[in-house]
Amino acid sequence: MPVVLPLERIGAGDGDLAGGKAVGLAGAIAAGVRVPAGLCVTTEAHRDGTVPADEVAAAYEALGGGPVAVRSSATAEDLPDASFAGQQDTYLDVEGADDLVTAVRRCWDSLWTDRAVAYRRDRDIDDASVHMAVVVQRMVRPRAAGVLFTANPVTGTRGETVVDAVPGLGTGVVDGSAEPDHYTVRPDGGVTAPADGCLSVAEVEELHALGLRLQEHFGAPQDVEWAIDADGVLWTLQSRAVTTLFPRPPEHPDGPRVYFEGGHMQGLLRPCTPMGMSGLKVAAADWFRTVGVRIDPYARTGFLTEIGGRFYLDLTPFVRNRWIRGTLPEAVELYGPRAREAVRSLLDDPRFAPRRMRLPGAGALLGAVRTAAGVLPMAGGLAAGTVAALRDPAAARERILRAGEEARRAASRGPGPEATAHERLEYAEHVQAPVLAEFMTPMLGPLYVGILAGRIPEGLLRGIATPAEVAAVLRGMPHNVTTTMDLELWGVARAAAAHREVFADTPPERLAELYASGDLPDIGLGAFLERYGHRAAAEVDLGVPRWSEDPAPLFAAIAGYLRVDDRDQAPDRRFERAAAEAERTRAGLVARARASRPVRARVADLLFDRARALGGMREYPKFVWLYAIAASRRELLAVGEELVGQGRLERPDDIMFVDFREARDLLDGEDLRGVIAERRGFHRREQRRRRVPPVLLSDGTDVEVTLPPDAGADGPGVLTGVAASPGEATGRARVVHDPAGASIEPGDILVAPTTDPGWTPLFMTAGGVVVETGSTVAHGPTVAREYGIPCVICVPGVTEKVPDGAVITIDGSAGVIRLEGDREAADT
Repeated sequence: MPVVLPLERIGAGDGDLAGGKAVGLAGAIAAGVRVPAGLCVTTEAHRDGTVPADEVAAAYEALGGGPVAVRSSATAEDLPDASFAGQQDTYLDVEGADDLVTAVRRCWDSLWTDRAVAYRRDRDIDDASVHMAVVVQRMVRPRAAGVLFTANPVTGTRGETVVDAVPGLGTGVVDGSAEPDHYTVRPDGGVTAPADGCLSVAEVEELHALGLRLQEHFGAPQDVEWAIDADGVLWTLQSRAVTTLFPRPPEHPDGPRVYFEGGHMQGLLRPCTPMGMSGLKVAAADWFRTVGVRIDPYARTGFLTEIGGRFYLDLTPFVRNRWIRGTLPEAVELYGPRAREAVRSLLDDPRFAPRRMRLPGAGALLGAVRTAAGVLPMAGGLAAGTVAALRDPAAARERILRAGEEARRAASRGPGPEATAHERLEYAEHVQAPVLAEFMTPMLGPLYVGILAGRIPEGLLRGIATPAEVAAVLRGMPHNVTTTMDLELWGVARAAAAHREVFADTPPERLAELYASGDLPDIGLGAFLERYGHRAAAEVDLGVPRWSEDPAPLFAAIAGYLRVDDRDQAPDRRFERAAAEAERTRAGLVARARASRPVRARVADLLFDRARALGGMREYPKFVWLYAIAASRRELLAVGEELVGQGRLERPDDIMFVDFREARDLLDGEDLRGVIAERRGFHRREQRRRRVPPVLLSDGTDVEVTLPPDAGADGPGVLTGVAASPGEATGRARVVHDPAGASIEPGDILVAPTTDPGWTPLFMTAGGVVVETGSTVAHGPTVAREYGIPCVICVPGVTEKVPDGAVITIDGSAGVIRLEGDREAADT
């Protein structure tokens, strides 16, 4: 293999030989743009560990000698998901063969700087897999230089070119040491420019055209370094993919769209596997079919649209409807004030102006009649269930529990031991339908009674009780399957206390291995998994392993429970205190109201009773739904095993990276291993994404980012969100992005991007919870209220703004977080 190559001889597939930067420059040359002449000292030299001085000197002389720029080009650099911007070194104005050899060696050494090593570790890039090539190019003497992005890197807007420029060398823009002139070319071609900038409008337009040419060549938005020399000649110094953009929504035939992220409703911000997304879409289609509505679960667009592995709801028809649009901002306020303001800002956007409604045709009218015929019996059943629940909540609970047990039995039957792979796949695809339609839907009436009964007293008692006092009545709620689950896990931990040195000091992953091999003491975990093993974090994604497959998260939680030394802080005692305090608060509020408004007092007391009798059951339908999801996963893995045996998959869970239709293609002989590998890589990259746009436009614009900051919302050391569970607590922040393997010391404040029931074992020892997203009626805040711990939600970027280990105080009644100190302060 060559140790030195001219840039123009490098191909798109030579990343292992020339590194990302050199491949990008060679691609720019192939695109027909002007690139300074140069060469590449390939990774073959780096693998040998000796700079090929003679070859480098000869190639340098062939370039004409003189000053050159020497830049790293590692094999893990300028990748689609990792730019490595600024992680390795660049040397400018290097002159002479000896100095060039020294600069090459120093570029090699920069592969091992602390920042470069940390960057690779953060992205799970193996150090041993990375090698360094070096690019050498003739220096350009720029009159002006800088960077351009062919998509706005802050808002995500595609079609908007952003240019930063400074006089002279562009290093000040790249390293952030200079204040650049900022230019924008809007999608309509208009240019925004400073009055006294270093570029003319014509030069900005030329840069815009350069960016579009490179974007078209590479097939993705580009981050381009450029320079304009004294003669006005534009040079491309680097072109690489913009790696931080959230994936763009699919093209829609009906113009611009507004999408609202729906995963946070289920505590799901991590990307779904393709099969998990397919399962959700098929389940939705099957359910809608029961009421006469037909939707295509394989359509790329629709009310439920997959973007970046997340499921978004298409709000465009509602935003464009003149009768509904005004109510939308308040409708989404449950998800925080920023979501409300983002939707409100779109009401003034001419792209989403109201449209004249068309009269429905005969086909549409017939469809509406069929839908009504399907919905009315369901609505009648919900109404009957609602009335029955108001009259006798205990009987309603019993009916719900019986239905749940029937659903469990139905989901556990499977297609039979003699079923073919095609039959297993068919079963897996549609097993959710009967659970959703026959068992879950009839549960909803009583659950709405419990939820509304907990909310109405706030209005009834306005002027008599504060919202926080009313919310306190909902603490320690009985009959919640998630709370019961967590308390049973506490019981398992108490049994583990007899073997504390094993369960407290062994890594959770190792404990899971020992459990699987039968080499752990019996602490009752088997019985726990028999009841709850179908659960997990991000559990609505059937591509995610269940606790029964990987109990490591449970062992991590048990280790945290074993650190509870104060019996009064034990989870069962805390829950009992929360329930007792709720009943005292209820009695006090009713007595206070009776003195001035006796009728309202009686109504409020009745509603409080129904809220506490039925409100805790709100977690149960999802718990039942998970029986079907786990059954679907079980059959899919069996199909995956068969495909591995046939050589069509590398491992059984590869099947989670196709959809149901593609899985049938696999069974029919199609080879999708390349597609699966690509999707695994995409999924891995998206799992690292820390923020998901809550309101997204079809041109990629993150609407929240375009809003002005909340005036005075956050002061020094203060962050604000939405109050979700009353109370105040001070403790060390524990920033957790994934509950697997995480444990919370007693009294710590859990700071997380989102939560779902799979996270709640960590609540048992937490002093409070802070979440970036969510809704006051979502699973996490509901469980926090029932445990009696404060919770604040919808705090944008809190996992980045609060350092792990910092002492914070959270006020769950006001929705405020205060940073009190650092890790050292926490230890004093």
